[in-house]
Amino acid sequence: MLSMRLRLADLQEPKWRSQGGRWINGESWIEPANVSPLVMEVNDDQAPRVRVRVKECKGDEADFVELTMEPGQARLAAGVFGTAPLYLAEKAGELHASWDLTLLRPHLRADRLVPRVVARTLTRQHRYTSETLFQGVYRLTERAAATFTPSGLSIHYPDPAEHVLEPRTLRPGVDPLVALDELLTDVIRQAPTATGCVGVELSGGADSGNVALAIKAARFPEAYSFGLLVGGSIGRQQSERRQALVEHCGFRDTATPAMQHPPFCTGGVRDLCKPHDPAGAFYQEAFDVVREQAAARRCEVMFTGSGGDEINAHHSRTHAELPTPEPVPWLGAKAARALVEVNEHLAPIPTLPVPTLMAFGMHNPGFLRAGIWPVSPLAHPRIVRFMEQLPREHKRGKALFRDRLRRAGLPEWVATPAEPENFLAVLEKGLRSYGLPVLDDMLKESILVDLGYVDGKALAQAQRDAKAAPVVPDLLCDVLALEIGLRSLM
Repeated sequence: MLSMRLRLADLQEPKWRSQGGRWINGESWIEPANVSPLVMEVNDDQAPRVRVRVKECKGDEADFVELTMEPGQARLAAGVFGTAPLYLAEKAGELHASWDLTLLRPHLRADRLVPRVVARTLTRQHRYTSETLFQGVYRLTERAAATFTPSGLSIHYPDPAEHVLEPRTLRPGVDPLVALDELLTDVIRQAPTATGCVGVELSGGADSGNVALAIKAARFPEAYSFGLLVGGSIGRQQSERRQALVEHCGFRDTATPAMQHPPFCTGGVRDLCKPHDPAGAFYQEAFDVVREQAAARRCEVMFTGSGGDEINAHHSRTHAELPTPEPVPWLGAKAARALVEVNEHLAPIPTLPVPTLMAFGMHNPGFLRAGIWPVSPLAHPRIVRFMEQLPREHKRGKALFRDRLRRAGLPEWVATPAEPENFLAVLEKGLRSYGLPVLDDMLKESILVDLGYVDGKALAQAQRDAKAAPVVPDLLCDVLALEIGLRSLM
């Protein structure tokens, strides 16, 4: 993951030198994200061609991004992991790029949004594509390439990734649980940490629980666990499951009540209108607290359970059925017209599950900002391929994951919880206590209403209905988060 400013004029005479964490050539510069597990290799042995690779400091996995420069041209190529997005914008012979969208603020204009991306965001029809909310700003999707020449910037999608489309029959005598255990532990042992200080997001569910068991087996010198407690009766059960896993694995644990940091809460990124990605996670305020806690304990790597739902799901990689979107009463005419284009210009089938890659784009820049490298072992290509081949009975209801927890000696109420945790109560508190007052302000002045993406009268009616309703419609979170995010960048 890198940030850079690249002038085509500087490529005519490459004289790159290291200075203050950056590589500089004329008015051009390149720097990796400030996380210790990443390294940036610069190879100018074949000048005037110069190659820059950003990769993990340990192992021989594929690069996360590779930049090749020569007179008159620069080419960026992404790897398969998609750990964090890379955003691109060009203007007047310069290419600007960063994993942090806010660093491209000069190129982000509220009056130059992409209608179909706004429509996707407001209706929860998110798609994996090189397009962003902003015209002229692109995302480099997995395995894609971007070419920058005097003619401008062009994005080239790869061929669709190959997948195992149907499960296979296990060989006689093969124990899939042992195979998963060995594979997951091996993937985690490859984590690029120099000090051995790691963290794990521990929710108390089967996904993070299986990652936690592998972290225990990998025997890191220091292992911390972090989690958000959802509160109420569900939260009490979640807390008990987490405590059982913490004691079993020997982690040093920090639990944070999520109800204290709901969406739009006082002092959070949205309340302070700090520059942030408008398409960021609903629960960014709470996860920001977790990231700050991990950074305070000097965790180099944070393991997450991302990808567990997707690799256990049964669907065709080529004909996956998307859920029917819930109607959005306040959708404006401009967004409604753009809905016919929702499925245009999509990236091809990736190596990793699409929802996982999209979640990475929402969550992982926050880790990089905190100086932490996020690693999601369940979304590693080796694990993805293993699970694709597994007979369905081992994936149904996450059967294999739950069997692994049982075999480790954890009780049934940990392996198969009666009430899995969810954040609905946290979202309701955020909307009721903090979101509705923001909506009052939005009805007076709004970017989305002024541009025709939101119907102001319908939104006002929704506000009146929400104040009288026992539960605030969670769809209001989408329009509020998008409005506040756009304001933060303007």
